Amino acid sequence: MAMEMLPSWLAMLETEELNFIRRFLLASGSLKEMARQYGVTYPTVRLRLDRLIQKIRLAEEGEQDPYIQLVKQLAMAEKLDLDTARTLIAAYKKTKEGSV
Repeated sequence: MAMEMLPSWLAMLETEELNFIRRFLLASGSLKEMARQYGVTYPTVRLRLDRLIQKIRLAEEGEQDPYIQLVKQLAMAEKLDLDTARTLIAAYKKTKEGSV
């Protein structure tokens, strides 16, 4: 598959996140196995997976609006938590809908 064919959310992931996904797939999706490999508890791996899922969902929203892109970039850089980013984007969209 050519690089330009890769989904945009994949390009937003950091190397360690891609490695986590790779290891997750090779572990057949077993969080218990992932916890063993990383030497951490199951809840720790679950939390990491949940954050990765949120990051991918946020990236997939695919908005081209500069404000939304900024909020997403801040969330991806972990300068803003994902729940706050979603709240800001939702409020911004409501404001835009009201002005149209």
